[in-house]
Amino acid sequence: MINAVEDVKACRDLGGAASDLREAAKQRKQLVTDLSQLSVDKLPQHEALSEALRKAWQASASADDHYAKWAEQAKGKKGCKKGQARSTEQTAAGNRESGTATEQKKKASELWNVIARQYGLTERTPTQL
Repeated sequence: MINAVEDVKACRDLGGAASDLREAAKQRKQLVTDLSQLSVDKLPQHEALSEALRKAWQASASADDHYAKWAEQAKGKKGCKKGQARSTEQTAAGNRESGTATEQKKKASELWNVIARQYGLTERTPTQL
């Protein structure tokens, strides 16, 4: 969703960016639901891994929702100035949530990669989560 956020910043295709961000939020919320239905209790540190993934995806969904609202604000009167979207409270909230998501994805990645190495599975970077 980095491209959609960049589109908002540059006041490009604001409707499309808002739509893409809302869809991304929906998908991340579904990941949280899917995670709650997985049986991972045999994995080492499964509770910490599940918690980090849940927090990461919830924060990502929240960030996407805030950024979508920012895109809608940018479409309004004086929302853009010289090709740049004005920062709003939605921008700040999106940035905060995005920071939380990044932090939790890093934690989840570290936990997963220990498991992956132990069982010969594919390791993941934080951005792949």
